[in-house]
Amino acid sequence: MRFNELKRLMTNITHRALTLQLRELEHDGVVKRTVYAEVPPRVEYELTALGFSMEPIINSMYDWGLNYQKNPII
Repeated sequence: MRFNELKRLMTNITHRALTLQLRELEHDGVVKRTVYAEVPPRVEYELTALGFSMEPIINSMYDWGLNYQKNPII
């Protein structure tokens, strides 16, 4: 996905916060950043194999969050 596509999906994140998070994910090997030599420049982000391997964990956390909202423990 391109940066603006990601930004559009996450309406409550600032430009700077998204940039910093993508850099960290790239540094950790979760996301791959590809820069295309075009005018204007185009940058795309995609999950690496490591990123895809985290999908079951993230889905479980998402499901837990939905369940917690319906039935809070506190």
